[in-house]
Amino acid sequence: MSTPLVLTVMSADKPGLVESIAQVINRHGGNWLESRMARMAGQFAGILRVDIHPDNVEALRIDLDGLTHLGINVQVAVSGQADDPQLTHLHLSLLGNDRPGIVHEVSQILARHGVNVEKLDTECSPAPMSSDLLFKAKADLGIYPQTDLDALRSDLENLADDLMVELSER
Repeated sequence: MSTPLVLTVMSADKPGLVESIAQVINRHGGNWLESRMARMAGQFAGILRVDIHPDNVEALRIDLDGLTHLGINVQVAVSGQADDPQLTHLHLSLLGNDRPGIVHEVSQILARHGVNVEKLDTECSPAPMSSDLLFKAKADLGIYPQTDLDALRSDLENLADDLMVELSER
């Protein structure tokens, strides 16, 4: 029997950061199952899933808290094992001119339609023929059976004339 944990990590980026976290997890017999980590604006942020024996959870939490002296901040959450509802999984791609508030507008529409955002990657980059910034987003979504996909697509497309929206099965 093991306890599933979800850890979030934040630190100034530096060599050896991941190794420091992995060493603590290994010392307590934890199994690093999956992670998403990235460097952004000089900071390192990540989320990871670990399984560990229930008797070792508190000692692991204490040792991870001890990493603050290295400038590594880790938060630990015990993950529930609730059954996932029957969702359809879709992939969303957006491309359009960047502007302040675009993520807020998109997330409002997704929330209004009861869509679960399971993964979200966004970036801004210069347009090929101009210096204007393009907003790009890719998201994995969980859609409930009662969600009207045509209405969702329409609401997203109506955000801006230049916004290209693609919804596809994943």
